[in-house]
Amino acid sequence: MAATNPLWKKVRKLFNDIHLYAGLISGLVVILVCLSGTIYVYNTEIKEWADSERYFVEEEGSRLSLDELRSKVESQIGGEVTSVFVSEDPSRTVQFSLLKEGEKGRGTTYFVNPYSGEVLADNSERTAAEEFMSMQFSLHRWLLVDRIEEPLLESMSNRDLGRLINGIATSLFLLGVLTGMVIWVPQKVKSWRQGLKVKWSGNWKRVNHDLHNTLAFYSLIALFIMSATGLFWSFQWYREGWQKTWDTYQPPKEEQKGEEAIEIVPGPALQFSLDNALAKVNETLPYSGNSRISLPKDDSESISISKYRTGFFARSGSDQLQLDQANLEVKESKLFSDMTVRQQIGRSVKSLHTGEIFGTFTKFLWFVACLIATSLPITGTLIWWNKRKKKKSTKKKNVESRQLEVA
Repeated sequence: MAATNPLWKKVRKLFNDIHLYAGLISGLVVILVCLSGTIYVYNTEIKEWADSERYFVEEEGSRLSLDELRSKVESQIGGEVTSVFVSEDPSRTVQFSLLKEGEKGRGTTYFVNPYSGEVLADNSERTAAEEFMSMQFSLHRWLLVDRIEEPLLESMSNRDLGRLINGIATSLFLLGVLTGMVIWVPQKVKSWRQGLKVKWSGNWKRVNHDLHNTLAFYSLIALFIMSATGLFWSFQWYREGWQKTWDTYQPPKEEQKGEEAIEIVPGPALQFSLDNALAKVNETLPYSGNSRISLPKDDSESISISKYRTGFFARSGSDQLQLDQANLEVKESKLFSDMTVRQQIGRSVKSLHTGEIFGTFTKFLWFVACLIATSLPITGTLIWWNKRKKKKSTKKKNVESRQLEVA
């Protein structure tokens, strides 16, 4: 058995030391990152609950067509629609993004009542809920260092500094997860069942020890996935390695050199029906889900549409379609199901990290796992501190015993 093998004992002690110091060094950062991550798991739900008047309406009468809504919004706001987000839920607003003259970027998103055409709100200014969630995201990604105006180091920006500290702490946490897999294995076979439950009748030290070991065991897979994918946003070399491993890497496009290329000036985009475009999407992708239609800037581009499933066990990964402006025929389709398993994993890095990989079901599991991850540095530190005090006490008793023997 492993318990009688001296080599196993040495290996276990080595892994235990690595686990201990990795946890002690990264503990505070891990608590902050995991606590903010626990909250951010339900980022969308929190914002929709706090600002429900933006996202939900009463179903009164019949819905206006997308083309009618587009006409109303453009006449009320001015500018041109650049994209439309349509939910399968009839009680939700339709989101139109408009770009006004002189406005740059993605423009402003307006939340429109699909039954009356009334513009209910826009995202030009952050609400209190959005500001709160933005702070949680900043804490989770950059430890709020990005919000400091003055650069802390000359060699890198504050955002890069926060990303680096976060990446080191996440690496140590991942190392702790891997070593924890080894040291969790009980020294005696009969202790396996004991390692799967908390002895609530024990003293607080025993309960704390069991909480650390047992909760970590049950959340092990989620903790590994969260930490392994979290490094994707911390290190460029890791991001490229991930993409190459899962066959999703695309090298940066080299700029065209020379003057041989003939410059073609595109004309204005053609007029088309948003309703017909959405109908084409639902015909091509016959499942319930939410769709985003991105309108082309000129006649050289296609109509770009993405659609994804919703529901308790909804699989992540959107399907992409490119429609011809002239006849709304499908020019190109990129279906998530057509990708290889490697590519599906590679393109799901964000869903794997946030727990959206299988809808609401896995989001809840990730929420619980992230809450456990927040507690692990605390319970682990208490275990170390209690053992430290016990060693000091034992050492003191041994010294006193020797002194009595001499006397």
